[in-house]
Amino acid sequence: MSTSRKPSATQLEDYLKENGEEISPATNNSGIPLAYKDASLTVGPKGLMLLQDTDYIDEIAHFDRERIPERVVHAKGAGAHGYFEVTHDITKYTAACVFSSIGQKTRVTVRFSSVIGESGSADTVRDPRGFALKFYTNDGIWDLVGNNTPIFFVRDPILFPNFIHSFKRNPVTHLTDYDAFWDFLSLRPETTHQVMILFSDRGIPDGHTHMHGYGSHTFSLINSKKEIHFCKFHFRTKQGIKNISPDKAAEIAGNDPDYSIRDLYDCIAKKKYPEWTLYIQTMTEAEARTCPFDPFDVTKVWFHKDYPLQEVGKLVLNENPENYFAEVEQIGFTPAHMIPGIGPSPDRMLQGRLFSYGDTQRYRLGTNHLHLPINSPLKVQNYSRDGPQAINNQGGAPNYHPNSFGGPKFIQRARDLMVRFNEMGITDRYDARENNNFEQPRIFYQRVLSTTERMRLVQNIVNHMAGASSRIQDKAIANFAKVDEDFGRRITTGLRIKRG
Repeated sequence: MSTSRKPSATQLEDYLKENGEEISPATNNSGIPLAYKDASLTVGPKGLMLLQDTDYIDEIAHFDRERIPERVVHAKGAGAHGYFEVTHDITKYTAACVFSSIGQKTRVTVRFSSVIGESGSADTVRDPRGFALKFYTNDGIWDLVGNNTPIFFVRDPILFPNFIHSFKRNPVTHLTDYDAFWDFLSLRPETTHQVMILFSDRGIPDGHTHMHGYGSHTFSLINSKKEIHFCKFHFRTKQGIKNISPDKAAEIAGNDPDYSIRDLYDCIAKKKYPEWTLYIQTMTEAEARTCPFDPFDVTKVWFHKDYPLQEVGKLVLNENPENYFAEVEQIGFTPAHMIPGIGPSPDRMLQGRLFSYGDTQRYRLGTNHLHLPINSPLKVQNYSRDGPQAINNQGGAPNYHPNSFGGPKFIQRARDLMVRFNEMGITDRYDARENNNFEQPRIFYQRVLSTTERMRLVQNIVNHMAGASSRIQDKAIANFAKVDEDFGRRITTGLRIKRG
C-alpha cells in the first residue's frame, strides 16, 4: 500500500512546515495573553469553577455561537415522548418531587443524537451518542443531558471547544482531519478511556434503543434532612445491547443513513415501546473525601462493586412526535435545569455545561426558548419579561421584586434543598492532566473486553489511525502502550501491516 497522503490529509503538517514551531503567546478574543490554557479557574484543585474565569467564558461563549442554525454538537438526532415511573423508593437520598412515591409517573421527552456529525450525517457512524431527557415535573423542568457512555473525553470544560474542533472538519479542507483527531487525543491522555470505548464494539450501537444512557457526570441528591449524597444516573436498555460491525455500518450508511431515526419511529408506531431501567449509584460526602480517585472526574467510572447499582424506576417511550421541528429540533436542554432535591457537584465539566448549554439555546432558539411548548415547564411565575418571541409574558403580573402586588415569593423548601459545599482552596488554574489516566482503561482492556473484542478494538483503531501522520501515530500509540504494552504493540504491528 502506498504511504503517500493526499494534500487534504496533510494540511496541518504543511502548515507546520510553512510556519515552523516558533511559540507565539495564546490570547483571548480581545488579544489579551492567557495566563494558562489547559485548566479552568477553580477554588482549590477539586473545587468549584469561578464566574471570574472570563477566559473560559470568552472562549465557550464564542464556541456556542459558531454554527447557524443547527446545534454545534448533537446536530443529528431523533426524539420521542413517554413517561418515567418510580418503582423503588429513594426518598432517603432525595426529596426531588419526581421520585416522591412509588408508582408516580412523570411525562418525559427524550432526544437521541450523534455528537460530531452534521444534521445530514449518517446514523451509523462511529461516534458517541447523546441521551438527553426532559422531565416535566411539578417543580419545573429537569434536564438530564448525558451520553451512551458513563464517561467523557476531557475533564475540564476549557478544553471542550478544542476537543470538538479536533473532531470536526478542518477549517481549510472542510474534511475530517486524522492528524488533528489523534494529535489532540495524544496530548490529553485523560481521553484514553473514552477513546477505547469509542473504538470498541459499542462505538456503533444498533439504533437508539439498543444502548444504555448515562448522566455521565456526578450529581448531588439532597434529602428532606438536607443531607447530600453524590450520585451517578444509569439508564440500562431492556432491549439488550446490540452493536453494528464497521462493514455493516458502512453498508447501512449508504443505503439508509437515517437508520436509527427510522428504527425508533417504527418501534413506537408498532407499539413495541422501548424501555430502560433507571439505576443510581450513590456516595456519601465522607466517601467522596476518601475515594482513591477523584469522584468528580467525568473521565472516571465508579466501580459497581464499590458503589452498587440501585434500581429506581423505568423509562418508557410510547409516543412519536407529531412534528419533528417543533418537538425535536426546537427542544433545548441544559444541565442547569435541576429541580429541588437534585443539584450539581464539583465536576468541572458539569460546572462548565451549566453555562454553556443554556447559552447555546439562547443563541440557537432565542431569549424566550423556554416559552416554546416543548421546552415550557408546567407553570412559570417569575420576573422575566419581553424579548423576541415572548409567547407567555405573564399578563399584568408585576415584573419586579420585591413588590406589594401579589408577585411570586421564594419558598423555603427550595432553599432547604440547595446544594452547599464548604471546601475552599487557593484560586489557580489546576491542570489535572496526569490524574491517573490509565488505570481504568487498563481494567477495561484487560478485564472487561474479551479476546475477540480486544482484537476488534485494535483493528478499529488501526483503520482510523492509518490516516494520521507517523509522527502523530507514535504519540497516540505511546498512550495506548501505557494502558497495556501488548495493546500498544498490536496497534504498531497493525499499522505496519496496513502500510504494506
